[in-house]
Amino acid sequence: MRLPRSAAGWTVAVFGGMALLSGVLGLLWPAALLGLLGLAVPPIRASGDHTGTFLVASSMAAFNMGVYYLLAAVSEWRSFFRFTVVFRLVTVTVFALVVAADIAPVGFLGVAAWEGLGALATALGLRADARRGAAGRPGLPSTLVTGAGL
Repeated sequence: MRLPRSAAGWTVAVFGGMALLSGVLGLLWPAALLGLLGLAVPPIRASGDHTGTFLVASSMAAFNMGVYYLLAAVSEWRSFFRFTVVFRLVTVTVFALVVAADIAPVGFLGVAAWEGLGALATALGLRADARRGAAGRPGLPSTLVTGAGL
């Protein structure tokens, strides 16, 4: 497997690796993932509690997302990198709102912070790559990087 060739690519690869690992953790050891998120792990679940089902679905989605991010990183898919910055900031907003609305525990702000820091790291990586001339490489039109102001 190839390694990312840019700063932005590395930020996307790190997030992809973390997403993949959290997906595996949620599939193999769901109680540990719930604990990391600051969510209660009761010894017995009530009838009709579908937390386990939702956790399997979320963990599988995280696993798949991790694979997508890793593939984007090694292929230096810069349009995807920019897309992730925007939508990770949307994620920060949604996660902060569910905490503010008392739908999620305050500890869930850590997930929002992780998303925000990841978005910032990728945006800074895109900017650094553009300044180093990464935009001038074959197959990466400079308008894709500089046109977005990154």
